[in-house]
Amino acid sequence: MSIVFTVGYEGTDIDRFVRTLKAAGVQQLADVRAVAVSRKPGFSKNKLAAKLAEEGIEYLHFVALGDPKPGRDAARAGDFDGFREIYGAHILTTEAQDALRSLTEAVQGAPTCLMCFERDPATCHRTIVAREVSEALDFDIFNLFADDPERYVRHAAKLPRFHPCESVTAA
Repeated sequence: MSIVFTVGYEGTDIDRFVRTLKAAGVQQLADVRAVAVSRKPGFSKNKLAAKLAEEGIEYLHFVALGDPKPGRDAARAGDFDGFREIYGAHILTTEAQDALRSLTEAVQGAPTCLMCFERDPATCHRTIVAREVSEALDFDIFNLFADDPERYVRHAAKLPRFHPCESVTAA
């Protein structure tokens, strides 16, 4: 079984964030934010992409998989049922389904981590996206927490690893 990672950058800085990705063996970061701008230094799209490139990690942005503003507002207000309902409808849109197919293809090629802001995967739409990908590919989901990358260094042998999908050839 292979793996898709998820991570939020809430409560961390860019250096710990990147160390966490590297410790887990991530080669691609799939940004699933609708708006890839952040007040946190280093997490806006262009700076993040440049930092990741320096570290050998590819940056991919899937705007259509971002949580629409009403969903973000509901989550911010603590209305997680409302948030899930809004995002559940959004992910069924043509644009989101096209982006989901593209993300699923990308995830098959290299160890990939889905990223959004929220630290807690239970309250973030990236978990919904990760479930869709994992069901399509029969992958497991592993949630990373970027505030203490050393935990992944200390326990590196216990981390799940990516196994490329084997293609089936016609006989």
